[in-house]
Amino acid sequence: MERMDQNMPFLLRYENVAWYEAGKVRILDRRVFPAEVRFVECEDYREVVQAIADMVTQSAGPYTAVGMGMALAAWQVRGLPEEKQTAFLKEAAFDLAHARPTTANRYGQITFRAAKLAEEALKAGGDPVQAIVDSTVASLNRRYRTMQTVGDRLAELIPQGGSILTQCFGETIIGTVIRAARAQGKDFRVWCAETRPYLQGARLTSSCFAEMGFETAVLTDNMVAYAMQHEGIDVYTSAADSIALDGHIANKVGSFQIAILANHFGIPYYVTGIPDRDKPTKDQIVIEMRDPEQVLNYRGIRNCLPAVRAIYPSFDVVPPHLISGIVTDRGVYVPWLVGRYFDGGEKEFY
Repeated sequence: MERMDQNMPFLLRYENVAWYEAGKVRILDRRVFPAEVRFVECEDYREVVQAIADMVTQSAGPYTAVGMGMALAAWQVRGLPEEKQTAFLKEAAFDLAHARPTTANRYGQITFRAAKLAEEALKAGGDPVQAIVDSTVASLNRRYRTMQTVGDRLAELIPQGGSILTQCFGETIIGTVIRAARAQGKDFRVWCAETRPYLQGARLTSSCFAEMGFETAVLTDNMVAYAMQHEGIDVYTSAADSIALDGHIANKVGSFQIAILANHFGIPYYVTGIPDRDKPTKDQIVIEMRDPEQVLNYRGIRNCLPAVRAIYPSFDVVPPHLISGIVTDRGVYVPWLVGRYFDGGEKEFY
């Protein structure tokens, strides 16, 4: 099968996201990259659920991990009666889909499709594990191919020799905009907001751009206004964990305040991704609240006195009036009209 991860940074090559082989799922531990290149091995699909919840992988990484987790679930019940295998896989599909709440709808498209394919393979006397692995790789190819069109459009919006600011780790769009820039003969500088408390912007996004030869710099999260005022930032861009049809988007916490600053300084903010048809308004977006200890500690070192408390909302909801355009494979939409994406009909993406 043709693969769409050619000329991608290390982090975006399929085996370096999540991979099933011989009764195990191997997931790159993004919590420690690039200081360490370490993989977490899961021998039970519930360990994949926990790895996603613990942010061993994040951004679009869980889309791959849940698919490979379904292959592992199928392997766990190999040889059992068909009805028991089917029931187990439906349970696994639900558990994996709900590893994190904000994107449960997207994960579920992958996991319940995998359960259905496994059931069909069992009825036909085939191998459900291989059917799920093949489906997951096909999903990866479909997503990378679709996002390449998005990356092409985003690259066209970045001025030659200009400067962009990113937030968090947009995964596929980073790899595809890099490929698009190379194809268009375009170069630009990249500023990465560090994205506390896990520092995905500093550790992951900057690694991808620097690895592929772009001039790259990191900003702590409280330097954004200074950089916009003094460093000549032309475009602010982020992916989105959810895009509601009323033009509100959810992305890593901090995205909203950067959007406010971009609006103040007259810098366009382009969001990339595919709208969620099952989220007509922002009211369907669920904000995941994570363990505050993850704010008070980093890699085992506590930063505060025991009496200090914290909160950790994972995501912001950014209102449409702060978004210049939502960049999709079907065009760039003003936020209020992003629902027109589906005028072209349904499209399988995840």
